Amino acid sequence: MPRGKKDLYNRKKQPIKERFRNSNPLMLVIYGYIAYIAIGTLLLTIPISQSNSVGFLDNIFVSASAVSTTGLSPVDIHSDFTTVGHIIILILVQLGGIGYMTFSSFVLLSSKQDLSDNRKGVSQTVFSIPKEFIIEKFLSKVVIFTIAIESLGTLGLYFVYAEEGVKYPLWQALFTSVSAFCTAGFTLFSGNLDQFSGNFWLNFIVAVLSISGAIGFIVFVDAWNRITKKVPNLSFTSRIILRTTAYILVIGTVIILISEGSLRDLADHEKVFAAFFQTMTAMTTVGFNTISIAGLSKSVLFLLIVIMTIGASPAGTGGGMKSTTFTAVIGQIKAVIFNKRDVTFWKQRIPSDRVKQSTATMGMYLAALFLGVYLLMLTEDAGLMEVFFEAASALGTVGLSLDFTPDLSALGKVWIILLMFVGRIGPLGVGMALFVKNKLIWDNRKTDLAI
Repeated sequence: MPRGKKDLYNRKKQPIKERFRNSNPLMLVIYGYIAYIAIGTLLLTIPISQSNSVGFLDNIFVSASAVSTTGLSPVDIHSDFTTVGHIIILILVQLGGIGYMTFSSFVLLSSKQDLSDNRKGVSQTVFSIPKEFIIEKFLSKVVIFTIAIESLGTLGLYFVYAEEGVKYPLWQALFTSVSAFCTAGFTLFSGNLDQFSGNFWLNFIVAVLSISGAIGFIVFVDAWNRITKKVPNLSFTSRIILRTTAYILVIGTVIILISEGSLRDLADHEKVFAAFFQTMTAMTTVGFNTISIAGLSKSVLFLLIVIMTIGASPAGTGGGMKSTTFTAVIGQIKAVIFNKRDVTFWKQRIPSDRVKQSTATMGMYLAALFLGVYLLMLTEDAGLMEVFFEAASALGTVGLSLDFTPDLSALGKVWIILLMFVGRIGPLGVGMALFVKNKLIWDNRKTDLAI
């Protein structure tokens, strides 16, 4: 028997457990999220989860949207699912938000057991952490920080909802808090958060939760190590994330304030709230909205598409191309324009392998976005802006929509499901999982800048 056929034969004879053990980490991440979506779909399909009849494809859609922390839905989450269904969605959002295997790894670490190399590989891949972080300590801090921030968010939102006269304020607060921190954008209100557009404290708490999830666990672990004097300064990755986040929030808010005509009828403070919130919701990819997105001008919608495409930060709960990828590409452009040998950003040199990876990430991301737009244009009866916005929102795992999601055809829903899934893993990650050997993936992860 030829050697190639013999290797394939031996591989087929391997037990399934052994095949998983020998798979590269990115492939295991894909398997894990597919399993989450499948289990979530089955649980949402049972009668006790539904108030109204929801089709099987729509259940797959909602499950994929929850696991990918997107927030798009072809049905009304509030009215079409029961409390049991809402709990299932919330669990899927939480599991999807903090990453495949994180909770189970935390349980193992709490029981003083060592993590397997496979489990370390999956966690390292999901969070894209720099080489100086110890994965065991990092995962423990991720879970502790998640519980702490979501608990504080629940407490704050409880008082807001209670004062607003919302029914079941504690449950609503918990659901919104987890959804905000995981940048999922699901709410149990039919109009998203439109009814709270003028409430300062709701805008503030949701923004803090969303930004906390979007800037990523790297920043908080790094900041904690800085506070406890374990490291002298914040890492280069953390500084890039914080500065880029601040710049996008300020620039986006100012542009929307100046250019969006639909805000003119609002009170001055509500204009600022609305402009900031829509910038924040696109940048963090949380997908909440306090005003009608469909009512915004085309120029502002295009700005939101750009912000959604840039997205959040690595090792966080948000999606998009990632802020570190964007800044690395900007650094590369500057190096070419000024004929510099080294690629730098804020006077810090970016390693050449990370520059290559950022360029590949941007290329793959835009290719996936354009392919998604093309496929939707083939199957959907809608304008280019509606299709482009929906595709960018799905791939960026944002969840904003121009009221287009419920009108999707069956094939259109399949395209959006695939975009959400690819967006959660990352287009480049999917490509690497399919075509790159295990060792090469590990070599790419062992650098000091997360992309």
